[in-house]
Amino acid sequence: MTTQAISEAQLHALVDGVLPEEQRAAVDAYLRAHPGDAARVDAWREQNRQLHALFDSVLDEAVPPHLVQAASPPAANDAWQRHAMQAAAAIVLVIAGGAGGWLLRGDGGDTGDMRAASASPLALARSAAIAHAVYTPEVRHPVEVGVEQEAHLVQWLSKRLGSTLQPPVLSPLGYHLIGGRLLPGDGDGPVAQFMYEERGGKRLTLYVARERAGKQETAFRYTQEKDLGVFYWIDGQMGYALSARLPKAELGKIADAVYAQLESH
Repeated sequence: MTTQAISEAQLHALVDGVLPEEQRAAVDAYLRAHPGDAARVDAWREQNRQLHALFDSVLDEAVPPHLVQAASPPAANDAWQRHAMQAAAAIVLVIAGGAGGWLLRGDGGDTGDMRAASASPLALARSAAIAHAVYTPEVRHPVEVGVEQEAHLVQWLSKRLGSTLQPPVLSPLGYHLIGGRLLPGDGDGPVAQFMYEERGGKRLTLYVARERAGKQETAFRYTQEKDLGVFYWIDGQMGYALSARLPKAELGKIADAVYAQLESH
């Protein structure tokens, strides 16, 4: 007896608790027949549990009044607080959805979610967006190794990912490399994040992951959640995602430049 084919999206929906009840029996049967995927689902659930254990108590805490006052423009406290609460809610959404199906709008601006996309690009874009949201606001420690040690950074990340990496040069487009860091991946080993900044302080990140053997090349894809856009693609055994709070056309131009440089190496 063969089991029904189950998509990665359905597995994420199961973990997130949003799988339609009529699909539950088929998914459960699939997991019983595929222990490897069952182990991945268990790992995602454990990751969710750990995230909730770490952050649920923090979410219940009120922002200390002195911090709100210190960060508030004097003439616009009410408006600032509304924006701050919206930003905090967005970050909470990202954290809570870290191991599951973080909903994003797909290509063309359709109000769909990324669960309709294929498995590996889905996970790649989601993880890249989360990493971008977590690290780009950092003022003192946005990167683990700064650009002043670029040679060491590239050698270190290349060794850890098992592939020669070369951060693209984006200075002609107004962005300069400020450094990078090593991050845990979603089961295929560690990933690299390179961070860039322009003169006005806007930042973009290039997320690089080693994909499972056998993944086929994908075309550019674009997804967006609020003002955070992500262009992502897989080339051979490497996956790339470029994230920034930029208009789609502007980010697309940068993604083209990144792709061209990566292909030339």
